[in-house]
Amino acid sequence: MQIIEDIKNKARKNKKTIVLPESYDDRVLVAADKVIDQGIAEIVLIGHPDKIKESIARLGLKKLGGVQLVDPQKHEKKEIYTDLLYEIRKSKGLSREDASKLTENPLYLGCLMIKNGDADGEVCGSMSATSDVLKPALQIIKTRQGLSIASSYFLMVLKTPDFGDNGVLFYADCGFNINPDEHELAEIALSTAYTVRGYGIEPRVAMLSFSTKGSAKHEMADKVINATRIAREKDPSVKIDGELQADAALIESIGKQKSPGSEIAGRANVLIFPNLDAGNIAYKLTQRLAGAEAIGPIVQGLAKPVNDLSRGCSAEDIVTTVAITAIQANEK
Repeated sequence: MQIIEDIKNKARKNKKTIVLPESYDDRVLVAADKVIDQGIAEIVLIGHPDKIKESIARLGLKKLGGVQLVDPQKHEKKEIYTDLLYEIRKSKGLSREDASKLTENPLYLGCLMIKNGDADGEVCGSMSATSDVLKPALQIIKTRQGLSIASSYFLMVLKTPDFGDNGVLFYADCGFNINPDEHELAEIALSTAYTVRGYGIEPRVAMLSFSTKGSAKHEMADKVINATRIAREKDPSVKIDGELQADAALIESIGKQKSPGSEIAGRANVLIFPNLDAGNIAYKLTQRLAGAEAIGPIVQGLAKPVNDLSRGCSAEDIVTTVAITAIQANEK
């Protein structure tokens, strides 16, 4: 897919350091080898160095000879990371002794490396549950300034260029927030807009509902209307409109009919769903019925990027996620 090559090329232009905490997974090592070979990012592997080196030799990987290896139990910055975690979490009752133990957890250690400026992003989840990936990220890295929640998006690559940006659409939130209120929905919309800008694409954000411009009256439609207003007030530079039905958002003739004068209707490349029911159902229907490629869910809204993999991911999936994470690390 051209969008994947574009993502990799963009990552190459400003190479970032991405930490991979699950180095005992062969898929992760194969992906790391490919990432370095393709010049996408610098890689840090967390794990016992001898065990990692044995796996590298067994797999016949040629590009990982000089990769940085960090032993979670014995590394030169253990005390620094312990102090950092203790300061962040002592108000929540974390003792320094417990902080020291947590630094030996690769998922916590990866986030502490990012927080301390020793890495730019993290990709994990091939061997870990989503909750285990996100917990240290939310505790240590936290959400970016001005946002109260993290969210997720899917990059949907369609087989036809007729929709979105040459067949590329961004769906949010399809993975995390079950029923966001109007303020949270506004934040999801803005986070996704900033994400899309990071790809070099100008976002055109449609706030979706079962109603278009008052065609139905209900508190669920009111939530979308209010979220649109809040997002516009927070950042007038983002092109955003709502409430819009999906056909009005995507099909120009219907958009002109249902929402005349809108600069988004019929031209949207970002679809914001009112709740997780709608978002999750929509992305799976698009994937299965339209044959679209669904890349994600990708985490957004964190101060620094941490992305969660499916436990059924392939090495190539990991490579793509590393490239996306590198792009996120470049976002201003």
